[in-house]
Amino acid sequence: MKAALRAYGEVLRLVKRLPKDTRPYYAKYARENFVNYREVDPNDSDSLRELLNRTYTHSLWVLNKYSVDEEAADKLKQICCS
Repeated sequence: MKAALRAYGEVLRLVKRLPKDTRPYYAKYARENFVNYREVDPNDSDSLRELLNRTYTHSLWVLNKYSVDEEAADKLKQICCS
């Protein structure tokens, strides 16, 4: 569960790199997704790994959409893909 909380914090840091007018939308979107998946069993490593991988992949998609360098997500990659 610690990895999920760290990933959420890192996603919020990445949201700050987006254009100012898009930040509230993506911050709310991230919060809603993390709340929706809080029921995932922390002992189910496969489900947790899949969710973290999706977190990273979707974050890269959003960063690319707004032409933010993917290297900004290196810390998120370490959290989600290690």
